[in-house]
Amino acid sequence: MADIGIGIVGGGYMGKAHAVAMQAVGAVFDTPLRPVLEVVCATTETSAERYRAAFGFRRAVTDWQALVEDPQVQAVVIASPQETHREIALAAFALGKPVFCEKPLGATVEDAKAMVVAAQASGCPNMIGFNYVRTPATQYARALIAEGRIGAVTWFRGEHTEDFYADPEAPATWRTTGRANGTMGDLSPHMINAARALIGPIAQVNAQITSVHTERGGVPVTNDDQAQMMCRFENGVTGHLFFSRIATGRKMGYAYEVHGTKGAIRFDQEDQNALWLYTAEGAQAERGFRKILTGPAHPDYLAFCQGPGHGTGYQDQIIIEARDFLQAVHNGQTIWPTFAEGLAVHQTIAAAWISNEKGTWQTVAQD
Repeated sequence: MADIGIGIVGGGYMGKAHAVAMQAVGAVFDTPLRPVLEVVCATTETSAERYRAAFGFRRAVTDWQALVEDPQVQAVVIASPQETHREIALAAFALGKPVFCEKPLGATVEDAKAMVVAAQASGCPNMIGFNYVRTPATQYARALIAEGRIGAVTWFRGEHTEDFYADPEAPATWRTTGRANGTMGDLSPHMINAARALIGPIAQVNAQITSVHTERGGVPVTNDDQAQMMCRFENGVTGHLFFSRIATGRKMGYAYEVHGTKGAIRFDQEDQNALWLYTAEGAQAERGFRKILTGPAHPDYLAFCQGPGHGTGYQDQIIIEARDFLQAVHNGQTIWPTFAEGLAVHQTIAAAWISNEKGTWQTVAQD
């Protein structure tokens, strides 16, 4: 075993999740690299010191450049606002340091392209934080589809729906300002990533993007509340995606349905330890979806719990991400999902915006 110094830029919601994951991953997965929380960066000295003390970092700074340049920081985790991602990642790659970056990869397609180019030029391991695709249930769904258990896929439906802005009287915040903070920038990346992971690259989209509540408390809302799009995958499969932050009653509606010639799969993140499988086998009178509870026989479950049906949670997804990132660093090779996946998701979103503006099908760029 060897220690690896970790620096995390950002100590908020995701910064805390990654700090906890780095502390736990060695015990959960017995990783050959054991993270040491060296430096945390926040915008003020007060918050930086609070995060340091709460999460167990050795040092705290308010300048991300100091974190990246610290000789004890051997890998960088970016959990700060998306408009900061590009500059931090490029600085880390220039010093030969691996980078894990939260989604979305950058604030724009241009940011994402620059980050991919820098990652490839540096040769450093790089990874983007699409955590939901790592649940044991969704990993199992990917395996079932890949091995042809439900036959040839014919259709896909996916959604990422939440209701944190369902109340029209909810006040305006940073989330209601700027395209990057709207539903297409915030929620859609996860389900677009899921669609790509389960079915394959998306070739074309036809989208409608809507701002339902155009002001909050007298303050104009400058981004979108919800969106939907038809899509055509490169392999010929068709589908539909829906994203919303005003879906009343939905708390974590990362859900999908996959139809095939021999069966079908359903999943809902609000019940993340269950996968519903239908197979066109046996007597017609006995056919139907059956609920499969995840357990030690499913990917990455046993490391957390020996009991079938006992379940894993949100933080466990982040620990699995940490395992994957450390494995990439240890082997000196990237592991999916890399920055290139983040760029592909960005390009799908960009095509959706153009489609919404022109009212036509748009081809997704493949750079």
